[in-house]
Amino acid sequence: MTPEAIEALFARADGRYLCARWGRPVVPVVFGVDDATLSVVKGAIEAVVALAGHRMAETDPELGANLMVFFFRDWAELPEVPNLDRLIPDLAPLCARLAAQEANQYRSFRFDETGAIKAAFVFLRMDDHLAALPAEALALAMAAEIILLWGERAFAETSPLAEIEGRLILRPDIAAVIRAAYDPVLPAVAQDASHALRMGARIALGGG
Repeated sequence: MTPEAIEALFARADGRYLCARWGRPVVPVVFGVDDATLSVVKGAIEAVVALAGHRMAETDPELGANLMVFFFRDWAELPEVPNLDRLIPDLAPLCARLAAQEANQYRSFRFDETGAIKAAFVFLRMDDHLAALPAEALALAMAAEIILLWGERAFAETSPLAEIEGRLILRPDIAAVIRAAYDPVLPAVAQDASHALRMGARIALGGG
């Protein structure tokens, strides 16, 4: 991973650089799946959190659960979920917009006073495309996409996953970036592209 390639992964729509990692242990809760799929989703989250060298916990003292993952069939279902509109501002118009775009997923992050991630909300509308994916692939990609605040286009054209001998894994370059971003020496939040240089140096030295 060159510094330029890393920088592109965290580029905002306006060209700014912004990389943020979780500042507190991850506490997931998953809605809309059976027990078997729940186990797969939580296993994927645990694997990516462990890869990052970060932590999970049983509860978040402020929010209870700070990673909420929703599986559903229609965007119109979400405004019916009790109290969800308290967590997601303008939920009804957002769902209407996503339905009009025929979107099948949406992620929303919350940040603490330093800018580190303190909560994430993931919405997965199980259209024909997502329903055709193995649960392991869907869960692992989702976990990779929420462990850092990636740029909007980071995975627009290429998946964070790779297949090796019939087994789905995180792409080695993406895994290296995740490990480097969680290096304790690096800040939890960076808005200068020199951060990509520092991550690239750690990856080159085998620290990523």
